[in-house]
Amino acid sequence: MSATLDLARELIRRDSVTPRDEGCQTLMIARLEALGFKVEKMRHGDVDNFWARRGDAAPLFCFAGHTDVVPTGPLDKWDSPPFEPTVRGGLLYGRGAADMKASLAAFVTACERFVAAHPDHRGSLALLVTSDEEGVALDGTVKVVEALEARGESIDYCIVGEPTSEQQLGDTIKNGRRGSLSGRLIVHGIQGHIAYPQLAKNPIHLMAPALAELAATHWDAGNDFFPPTSWQVSNIQAGTGATNVIPGQCELQFNFRFSPESTAEALKERVYRILDTHGLSYELHWQLSGQPFITPPGALTRSLGQAIAETSGAQAALSTSGGTSDGRFIKRVARELVEFGPINATIHKLNECVAVDDIEPLSDIYQRTLELLLAKA
Repeated sequence: MSATLDLARELIRRDSVTPRDEGCQTLMIARLEALGFKVEKMRHGDVDNFWARRGDAAPLFCFAGHTDVVPTGPLDKWDSPPFEPTVRGGLLYGRGAADMKASLAAFVTACERFVAAHPDHRGSLALLVTSDEEGVALDGTVKVVEALEARGESIDYCIVGEPTSEQQLGDTIKNGRRGSLSGRLIVHGIQGHIAYPQLAKNPIHLMAPALAELAATHWDAGNDFFPPTSWQVSNIQAGTGATNVIPGQCELQFNFRFSPESTAEALKERVYRILDTHGLSYELHWQLSGQPFITPPGALTRSLGQAIAETSGAQAALSTSGGTSDGRFIKRVARELVEFGPINATIHKLNECVAVDDIEPLSDIYQRTLELLLAKA
């Protein structure tokens, strides 16, 4: 059994459904302290975080990730228990196998081999690990970043171990992410008997023209790295449950995934303008989950791309697709940041898995990237 596979199995055995850590970080910390890392535990609320650093010189290279996983879903729908790591047909099954305990294990073993081969490497190594990425993400990575900002500590290169590969290990590197802006719109009408519409105001009817305009609006054209900004409705609710009552209000939930060509404030202003044009009586509550960020091609993308090509033979493409990640917080203190990890086809699904033959090569890619950036000539 490979060292990385063995550690990945130990991590999967821990039932770390967000925001619980269940000892995953303790396991990692023991291995890192043995390498000379100085570890700061940063617990906030129910969330365990740690910042581990080896060395105090620049450049600083950081691996970042999360020990928490999403809930399992129906246990009887799993072919093997989700927290009993099982190898079957060349795949390692278990909740968190791909998202992202294989990456965490690869971080640790890559550091172990790199430090053994280059004990006096240039610069510094760090790990930033949280148990609050799959949840509300209020007491996790953002708190660690705030602590780093407060003392002026910055990161030169950061790899977030999110599962980014699509068809083959190494085919995709995420060098940015779109912003996420959600809204909860409540349109007010007047409740009444459905047989006397002249005595009521139907908020569904009132909202419909505005909804059609919002759905048809061209928000921006995107750019070389980002697709155009999209606006999507996720839920509409109205009614009392009775078939003969015009509802008094209608609630709509929507989300922008936006490129750097638009700002959150500009998108809000355009939504307000459309709603006001249609003369609606409404409330609108906003939640900004993350700003868009981008890392243009540079030393980190070149080194990681070279490491991938040497290890797996893949030619990595740069992408900004997908949802948000903790990279949106870390980028505030990181000059160059990318996300890279195993194939993402089964993340958050029943029978989540990762290819056994990809686990050790993932560690090799991380190690080779360290060598290209931090090994002395």
